[in-house]
Parts: sequence; structure tokens; C-alpha cells
Amino acid sequence: MATVTAPAPRLALPGVLRHRAAHKLLLLALAAAILVPLANAHWASGSWPHDLTVDLSGPLGRANDWIIDNRDSSPLFLYFFGYISNAVVLSVRAVYLVLLAAGWAGVTAFGALVAWRVAGVRLAIGTGVAFLACGLLGMWVPTMQTLALMVVAVLTSVVVGALLGLAGGLSERTDRALRPVLDTMQVLPAFAYLLPVVLVFGIGVPAAVLATVVYAAPPMARLTTLGLRNADPEVLEAVDSLGATGRQRLLTARLPLARRQLLLGLNQTIMMALSMAVIASVIGAGGLGDRVYQALASVDVGAALAAGIPIVLLAVVLDRVTAAAGEQTDASAGEPGSTLRPWLYALGATVAVAVVARLAGALDWPSGWTLNIAEPVNRVVDWMTAHLYSGVPYLGGTADWAGHFTTWVLDPVRDGLQWLPWWSVLLIVAALAWVIGTWRTALTAVLAMAAIGVLGVWKPSLDTLSQVLAAVAVTLVLGFATGIAAARSDRFERALRPVLDVCQTMPQFVYLIPVVALFGVGRAPAVAAAVVYALPAVVRITTQGLRDVDPAALESARSLGATSAQQLRQIQLPLARPALLLAVNQGVVLVLAVVIIGGLVGGGALGYDAVFGLAQGDLATGLVAGAAIVCLGLMLDRVTQPTERRTKKGA
Repeated sequence: MATVTAPAPRLALPGVLRHRAAHKLLLLALAAAILVPLANAHWASGSWPHDLTVDLSGPLGRANDWIIDNRDSSPLFLYFFGYISNAVVLSVRAVYLVLLAAGWAGVTAFGALVAWRVAGVRLAIGTGVAFLACGLLGMWVPTMQTLALMVVAVLTSVVVGALLGLAGGLSERTDRALRPVLDTMQVLPAFAYLLPVVLVFGIGVPAAVLATVVYAAPPMARLTTLGLRNADPEVLEAVDSLGATGRQRLLTARLPLARRQLLLGLNQTIMMALSMAVIASVIGAGGLGDRVYQALASVDVGAALAAGIPIVLLAVVLDRVTAAAGEQTDASAGEPGSTLRPWLYALGATVAVAVVARLAGALDWPSGWTLNIAEPVNRVVDWMTAHLYSGVPYLGGTADWAGHFTTWVLDPVRDGLQWLPWWSVLLIVAALAWVIGTWRTALTAVLAMAAIGVLGVWKPSLDTLSQVLAAVAVTLVLGFATGIAAARSDRFERALRPVLDVCQTMPQFVYLIPVVALFGVGRAPAVAAAVVYALPAVVRITTQGLRDVDPAALESARSLGATSAQQLRQIQLPLARPALLLAVNQGVVLVLAVVIIGGLVGGGALGYDAVFGLAQGDLATGLVAGAAIVCLGLMLDRVTQPTERRTKKGA
């Protein structure tokens, strides 16, 4: 009789080791046990080894000298860049002259009529009030200068972005090739664009417009690609069955189906172009941005607010109009003739108003219709500085808070990062990126961090990283708490919405002025400005993610007797995890953008190098700092944005 042998008992693994993340970390620890001793044998621990750095100051310095020496004689500059520069100048001047010819009444009437045609009477009234407010603040001429520059920059950005998006939407290979280019364009700080553009085009409007185009074109390209790729397959099959050519298929099906994404791309392009208005003033853009920049230089909060308010008003009006246009359905658009007729009426009414204003001699904004808010605002700021900057009983004042935050948070985080051996920083980056994504994500993050060391800016980059980490921590705590409160209260969300709108449309520079007035100069003000700038995006994404949780899951939890806190902790937060991770990612990117600008107010590190390179015309310093910022942003993006592992079925 055969005996049956019992199977050998399996070795039970601890629960922690069954997770995929634990497997990844074990493999990484095994690789580190082999590679770290080899690295220590060749390069001592501590900061990034000098032997692994590449000095780019020589080649970049020679390139800088060659551009300066040949800018007025080389055919490349005379017959290519020169023509581009002239075309930009003529375009901006033509738009500006048209705005001046229309006068304040004509421009206001046209803006109100366009808003009425797109979004109704309420937005038309708001648009008219916004333009009138620009005049009342004494900023009508600077507003028209900024508007002329933005019209040319936005139109150019839309054309360039749409062409890139068209190429990416029609070709998978082109889309893969464009993706890292667009990533670089979006992560690279605006200051890093300015120096090479100024070297080629000089100080003035052409450099400002082209820097704005480089900064504002990527959203249009991305959303155009997305719209073309997400076109309804059934509609495309129906068009193919009718024998349409590739061009007819594009014009009659794919582009109309992508209408919402195209208008959203226009909306985002306008927002990013307006956010560049102040930064571009550094290189001679003029207009409202120049007024804000001059006020920043003299710490004149009132003058900065008087110039910043029109920028915010323009941004809000353009945001609302383009968003309303995106919400219109094709059915509501009507026939071509009925669509064109209201626009012709609006144009005719504008011309009539402009002619009447010219005959009445009222093209320019009346000098008596201005309201000076600079003095009362400065008095309020002086009072706040005198009573809040220091000497507050038991609290100490904002200057003390900034000092304590620097001493207790920023300095320890910076010193801790710079104390870590360079290989341990790479290991931490690899572990975070691999746990949250794939091995490709980890490799990209590690290579980006290693590139910072190769560029020779390891310590300044870790200083910038410490500011980003501190600002992100504060932003997430405040953003998640506010987002949860807004998601659970409709009244609070409605009251919060206009505040978030203003904060999101306010130019980055404007945040620095009240922050410096309250907190002084240093790294803490840069962090505070970054928190204020990034907070609205985190709040909005958190609120939307929690509100999109399946109501059936919440109803089921309530039926089982779960309390409100239990529903939040056990249902809403886990189900909203993708949105929360996106909020973290966006918070990191936005914080990084403002921490760099904080170099103007004592933030130091890479931001100071980028600003110094621009101010001194030092291509090597500015571009190396800009490249390091790109690498830092790429690394932070990879360790905060989950990457789904492709399965064989989805491949």
C-alpha cells in the first residue's frame, strides 16, 4: 500500500515582505551593498566628488563672447533673428496703436461685447468694470502696453503650441520625442529663459515676447495632443466610411471633437503668459510688469498693488471668457452665419464708440478720473510693519516667526541634506521614485540628481531642495486641511472660491512685496511667498478629489453607522488618493517656481545664481543654475507623481 507523503510546509513570510514595495527596497539594498563600497573606494563620502564634476564655464563663456561679438555682423543674426525681432516689434506696435485708436471707451465696449457674446450679461458687466478699474487706478496706458504684448505673445504661443500638438497628436513617435522637450520647457524657471533670449535679441520687447512664448506654448501643445488622441473612435470610423481623406478627417472630425481641449489650452496659455508679464519686465517688456518690478525694487507695496490689480483683473476676465467659450457646445454655436453676425455687430459697435470718443476728444483716459490707492495702502503696510513686524506681546511678531522658522526648520533641513553622503542622497531618491513608480522612474530621478552634481552645484541645489521641502510641507498641511473643509461645506467652498481665483491669477512677483514687508529679507520670505502661490492649486485639487468620491460608498458607510470622521479617514481619503498625489505633485512644481524667484529677496542658492547670471550677463552661471533647477524639478516630479506599471494586457 503506497504511503502518501504530506507536502513540505511553506515558509511563511512576514506581511511586510509580501508587498511589492518591500521587494523593490530589498533589491535596492542589495545593489547598494555592492555599489556603495566601490564608490567609497574611489571617491570619499561627503559632498559630491570634485572628480565627477564638469566645468562648463569655459565653453559657455566662449559662446557668450561669440554671441556678443557677432550679434551685429553675423548673417544668422542679421537675416534670421533680426527679421524675427522686427516682426515682433511691428506686431506689438500695431496692436498697441489699434488699442490707442479705439480709446478707453472702445476697448471697454469691445471687451464687454465679446464677454456678452460668449458668456452672458453678468460677465459682460464684470469685464466692463474690470477695464474701468484699470483706468481708475491710473494704469490705463500700462495696461494697454501689457495687453498689446500679451495679444502677440498669446497668438504666437497658440500657433506654436497647436502645431507641436498637431504633430504629437498625429504621430506617436513625435509625441514621445516632444514629451521630454515640453517637460523641460515647463520645469525650467522663467528667469533661465531670459538670459539666452537677451543675449540673442537684446533688451526689449522681442526678448520679452519670445521668452513668454517659450514659457506659455507647452500647455497648448499638450492639450492639443490630448484632444486629438481622445477623439471618439466611432465618429472617426464613420468619417472614414464616407471616404474622407486624412486632411478632411482632421478638419471635419478630429479638430471639432478636440474643441474643448483646444479652448482649455488657450485658457492655460493666457494664464501663463500673464504670469510672465512681470518677469518679462526685467528685460524691457514695459507695461504693468515694469511698474510692479520697479515697486519691488523700492519696496513700495502701494504702487505694486496698483499695478498688480490690473494684471489680476485681466487674468480673471480672460480666464472666465475662455472658460465660458470652452463650455459652449457645438449645438449652441449655431450655423456659421449666425455665429459670425454677432461678432460683426460687436466690431461695428466698437468702431462706432471709438469714433464718437474721438470726435468728443475723449480717447485718452481722463486724468481727473483716477484713484490713488498707493498712499493709503502704504500707510496700512507701515502700520502692519510697525505693529506686526516685531513687538507683539507673547507672539513676537512676523520677523521673529521668520527667524524661528529659519533657525528651527530651514537650517536643520539644509544642514542635514548637505551632511548626507552624496551616494545616500541618490539612494533615497531611487527608493522614493521606485516605490511610487517603476525602475525607469527611479533611473530618471537618479540621473537627474546625479546631473546636478556633475554640473558642480550640489550644495546650492540641496539648499534649494531644503526650501522646497519646507514650503511643500507647510503647503500640504494648510492645503489638505482647507481642501477637506471646502469639500465638506458648500458655503465655505463658495466663499473660498474668489480668494483662490485672486491668488492663482496674481503674478509671482506680487507675492514677494507684502511678504518682504512683513518678514524681511531671507529664505523664510521666499518660502512664505511659495506657500501662498502653491496653496490654491492644492486646495482646489484636494476639494475636487474628495467631492468626486463615489456617493454610493459614502452612503454605504453611513448606513453602517460610520461617523463623519470615519467616513473621511476610511472612505474619502483612500478613494481620493490619486487626486491627493496630484495635489502633492502640483504643490512641489509651483513651490519650486517661486522659491527660485525668491532669490531676489535673499532666498539664495540656485535662485540667486539664476538672478545673478541674468543681472551680470553671465551665461555660464545662469544656464548652469537653470539646468540644475530643471534636474531638481524633474527629480521632484518623479518622486511625487505615481507611474502605473504596464501590464502585458495593457501593453
